[in-house]
Amino acid sequence: MDQKTFQIDEPANLRFLRRLVTLLTATMIFGLLAIFVVLVMRFSLEPSVPLPEIITLPSGATASAFTQGPNWYAVVTVENQILIFDRVTGDLHQTLQIRP
Repeated sequence: MDQKTFQIDEPANLRFLRRLVTLLTATMIFGLLAIFVVLVMRFSLEPSVPLPEIITLPSGATASAFTQGPNWYAVVTVENQILIFDRVTGDLHQTLQIRP
């Protein structure tokens, strides 16, 4: 008995769909790798502006937030005050009271 294998051509739209799924899968893999590389690069960088080594707050003040500029830094306290310090000298320049 001779067994002949018949190869059936797949329809054009099925061939197109198969190639489209392969292309979309490759695109998704590339996108995930790109996101991973960007995250690794971003988290491996050192902060651009280092935090001050010593922040001396007035007595009784407790910090709840911190922000900084090029030549100043500010501390928000739990007493609803913003304390603005000079970055170089560490002197307190201004105190702002936040209204509730």
